[in-house]
Amino acid sequence: MSVDSHVSVLLAESVAALAIQPQGTYVDATFGRGGHSRAILAALGPEGRLIALDRDPAAIAAGASIADPRFTLVHAAFSDFDTVLDRLGVGQVAGVLLDIGVSSPQLNTPERGMSFRFDAPLDMRMDTTQGETAAEFLARASQPEIEKVIRDYGEERFAHAIAKALVAARGEHGISGTGQLAALVAQTVRTREPGQHPATRTFQALRIHVNRELEELSLVLPRALDRLAPGGRMAVISFHSLEDRIVKRFLRDAAHPPQPPKGVPLRAVELPQPVARLVGKAMFPSDAEVAANPRCRSAVLRVAQKLGPDSGSPRSGSN
Repeated sequence: MSVDSHVSVLLAESVAALAIQPQGTYVDATFGRGGHSRAILAALGPEGRLIALDRDPAAIAAGASIADPRFTLVHAAFSDFDTVLDRLGVGQVAGVLLDIGVSSPQLNTPERGMSFRFDAPLDMRMDTTQGETAAEFLARASQPEIEKVIRDYGEERFAHAIAKALVAARGEHGISGTGQLAALVAQTVRTREPGQHPATRTFQALRIHVNRELEELSLVLPRALDRLAPGGRMAVISFHSLEDRIVKRFLRDAAHPPQPPKGVPLRAVELPQPVARLVGKAMFPSDAEVAANPRCRSAVLRVAQKLGPDSGSPRSGSN
């Protein structure tokens, strides 16, 4: 398998969940290597349109191979979602797909610095044209800052010990490589879940922090839902509990908005109304897909439909 290969997770399920209208306009907000985009294009008719976003320059370069007048690929982060659609003259859309998280090409390309399987510069940025690298963060952040990142984004119970060791090590010779970071963490963390490298959680935490992944996700969800036309659908694939928690809570609140305390004198029409309905239950990769692509084992797909005059009743199911 080449470093640039990528298998789209829950491909058939996510595209089917969009209930694609042949003439509709859709957004694939995480182009990656284009698996989902190609499947959406195959379902669209001549009048359909697909806009894809990605902040990874390598993904943008890969997308150059799609020569389709219905397709537009833009180098942009989630936080640019509205700006991109406004610039393209697009108001409401029929569907949005979000495939959250790091891609296989990013993990498999040594110079990206996202994996402890290779000894490479400690970069970790999804957009290599801007922003602070992981090495730069570790060089300037305080021990409490590093500890908070590792604890909050890695859910690492040894965050204090790891942060202390990293700060001590940078005072001697700096921390600039993935191999060096992985070795430091392995020396500090003496116990770990079976089959998991001691540095797994630390690498995840630093990558999430460097790329502002959870902040970007929290920004794009309401913007995507707002852009959906009534009856339009949003399909979101997440890969770890931190992401899925944000997605699940957002979709739940959109379908069942928090209500005022009992006893508040409000008429029924004044109560917060749902703006979406949940479509089915959460979906997970099949055993066959996990066997073929072990990295997808933690993936979960959640789907919502924007409510409106002709979008159906607000009945929902969730998981």
